[in-house]
Amino acid sequence: MKVFKNITCLFLVFPVFLKAQIAPTLQELIDAALKQDATIEQQKLSIEEIELEQEKLKDLFLPKFELSGKYGYTYNSAHITIPGFNLPAIPPVFPGAKISEKNNAIHISGFLLNTKAEASVLIYSGGKVKFLAQALGEKELSHQALLNKSEDEVVTKITEVYDLFALVQANKKVLDESKKRLEENKKTADKALSYGLITAYDHKKIELAQATLDSKMVEYEGKKELVISQMQILTGIERERITSIQPDLQPINYQIWSNSIENRAEIQALQHGIKAAEYKIKAEKQWWQPKVQAVASLAHWGLYGNRISSSENIATLIPKKLDLQPENINLFPAFQVGIGFKWDIFDGKEGKTATKKAEIDKAILESKKADAMKKLNLNLQNNQTNYNIAKAQIQLKAKAKEIAENALKQVEKEFRYGLKKSVDLVEAEDDLEKAELEYQTAIFNQRRAAIELMKSVQDLNVKNLYE
Repeated sequence: MKVFKNITCLFLVFPVFLKAQIAPTLQELIDAALKQDATIEQQKLSIEEIELEQEKLKDLFLPKFELSGKYGYTYNSAHITIPGFNLPAIPPVFPGAKISEKNNAIHISGFLLNTKAEASVLIYSGGKVKFLAQALGEKELSHQALLNKSEDEVVTKITEVYDLFALVQANKKVLDESKKRLEENKKTADKALSYGLITAYDHKKIELAQATLDSKMVEYEGKKELVISQMQILTGIERERITSIQPDLQPINYQIWSNSIENRAEIQALQHGIKAAEYKIKAEKQWWQPKVQAVASLAHWGLYGNRISSSENIATLIPKKLDLQPENINLFPAFQVGIGFKWDIFDGKEGKTATKKAEIDKAILESKKADAMKKLNLNLQNNQTNYNIAKAQIQLKAKAKEIAENALKQVEKEFRYGLKKSVDLVEAEDDLEKAELEYQTAIFNQRRAAIELMKSVQDLNVKNLYE
């Protein structure tokens, strides 16, 4: 039973262990870096904000329902002045009289209850909302294009570190081969020294070359650790998995099928920005259009525990003050339904000013686009030139490497027969090591030039990098 449990635990742990040992692919590294990048995260949030603004515009045409009410004590007082006048005499019954001016105050108090339910819906916004929605749609596309540009920058950075990892490992192979050759040549030098064919000084030259190579090995380990740390920071992937990456550094064969830069993310972003500005201009020009909405309401008004009184007699000839306590007063239902509109005949030039500002914004974007087209065309030509030079450099360095290999073979042969000194052997070894390292560096630089050329026409495709 115990053995069975141990086997079960082994099967549960083994997939996790296996996953930790599997080296991540370039695509996995890129996907992880895209999730880690702060700039991309911020741009995605900006796009979500634009989408919320679009929803907000759509919500303007949704029905709105409001319910309100209040209850409280109310006290109102109205002051009335009754002017004086003369009553004409009616002989012999009434001798006439003069009525003086009087001030009277009417008091109304009680508990007031007021409730209201109102529904409204926007029927016509003057066309402004429609154009603003279209402007936001273009703005979202503009931000999406900029997001694509940021993603390309992340891909560029990851592939550069990935290739740098490959370059460091290629350099390690060069150093290993050089170390192996030096060990063989040292055996030859040991025999030559014992036979008196070379001096101790010549023999020390071989030892010095080995010590120099050991220091280069230490330098390699430092570079390797730095590249691994950089990749880990960019992707967040475990260090153990990154260490197991074994990339192959090969030239990229790329050919541009179209010299157009219209697909560049910068141009697309500006183009959508210009369209957004056009819709904004149309929206601002709708300032004079009337806005129409439908409204319906139902209200209740009531006065409870009320009292109506006066400070003086009701009238001059009626010797009685007003003192009433009527039953509850209610007004229900107070129902209204209809259509309302608002028409800005003159808004103090506010609409015209906003339209002018939108036109200026569009002109600025058009100027930026024209400037970007010039610079990006020049950038395309420059990257094409750099790519051609980088390809030629690979051929040149490959030829130099071949010459250095042949030279070292010749020196090694002559060294065995005592025709060359150890210093010649060390120099030939250094020349070959330098030629091989320069050849690997030329491939690295060619890959960088190819990627920049792809970006020049917005054609950066990961599948083209490692086929």
